[in-house]
Amino acid sequence: MSEVSSKEMYEVKKTLKELENKKGRGTELVSVYIPPEKQISDVRKQMVDEIGQSSNIKSKQTRKNVQSAIEVIIQRLKLFPKAPEKGLVMFVGMIPKGGPGTEKMETYVFQPPETVQTYIYHCDSQFYIEPLRQIIEYKEVYGVVVLDRKESTIAVLRGKRIDILKHLTSGVPGKHKAGGQSQRRFDRVIELAAHEFLKRIGRHVDEAFLPLKDELKGVLIGGPGHTKNDFVEGDYIHYEIHDKIINIVDTSYTGDFGVREVIDESADTLDEMDIMQEKKLMRKFLTGLISESGLSTYGEKEVRQNLQMGAVETLLISENLKTKRQTYTCPACNTIDIITTRQHQEAPEQRCPKCNEIMKVTGTQETAEELIELAEEVNSSVEVISIETEEGTQLDKAFGGIAGILRYKVK
Repeated sequence: MSEVSSKEMYEVKKTLKELENKKGRGTELVSVYIPPEKQISDVRKQMVDEIGQSSNIKSKQTRKNVQSAIEVIIQRLKLFPKAPEKGLVMFVGMIPKGGPGTEKMETYVFQPPETVQTYIYHCDSQFYIEPLRQIIEYKEVYGVVVLDRKESTIAVLRGKRIDILKHLTSGVPGKHKAGGQSQRRFDRVIELAAHEFLKRIGRHVDEAFLPLKDELKGVLIGGPGHTKNDFVEGDYIHYEIHDKIINIVDTSYTGDFGVREVIDESADTLDEMDIMQEKKLMRKFLTGLISESGLSTYGEKEVRQNLQMGAVETLLISENLKTKRQTYTCPACNTIDIITTRQHQEAPEQRCPKCNEIMKVTGTQETAEELIELAEEVNSSVEVISIETEEGTQLDKAFGGIAGILRYKVK
């Protein structure tokens, strides 16, 4: 899986937020997901067929709106001789702005940051955004190991995709009642076989997870009985993998079902990991504000300056940041000025500081996008902070939604 950049992730989150609030009057909002291997000509042909099928829609207005949306899709598809490398996503439909007759056609066409897996054509009163939502859920890689004395399965969780890497069986004998000396000897044989099986599992876990250790955010262990605890407590896996164990779960199954059970039972832990990461970064930022080191900065102007100097280690952006950068150009002397305004604020009139001529707006970009681009240019990491925590709300309200943790103290 290719790495999703901070800017791409921000764009996906922003688009999702816009789309989830869009509703049509009927089942007239069209969503299309096109995998890279899908022929665009085939998609266009299906869209033409869908126009014919939509003539069966009873509501005249819904029928008209669906056909208009499909026609927009057909026109947009002409811009693509073939599907882009990661596929194409399209959301098109008439969105009401008020009462009847206020509908306006809205179109979202973009190449997603991850490959589209399945071709989808979907028509409903809301856009079908679940496949897009999956891109931002559990983005990090997690290792999963489920085991008992009989078998073990090793897997990797990427987003919502589960890749089964290895399935092992033990050959450990079952319980046997021989009595006396024979019983003790048989028990030792069983324990030795179980120990050897755990060592074998450990070798395969190391082979599977060590190459991923830099991107592996955590390891989940599960299984019925106590074998999983023996595995965790024993010296069976590399310390770098052992240190990443974040959850140990009792399951009813091993195998593929056990893997899914571990993941389902760990959902709260995975969510908490993301929240804890945000809390940790915000606490580091807040500590830097009051310490002598002074390795914290906030405010749009200050953060931008520090980014341009390459001094920012981690850029913190609130997901609730609602400002944009507007570029003004003087038509008389070509002087350029850039100001920040609220997202939905109309561009204020601006006069040239040199010749006093009224300037024209020649460019608009969201503040978050601009700062993320600056951060990527100087290899600063970026974290988009939610407003679900007290610290995230503090970033939004008290610090204007923009802050940074510095690499070194700026004088």
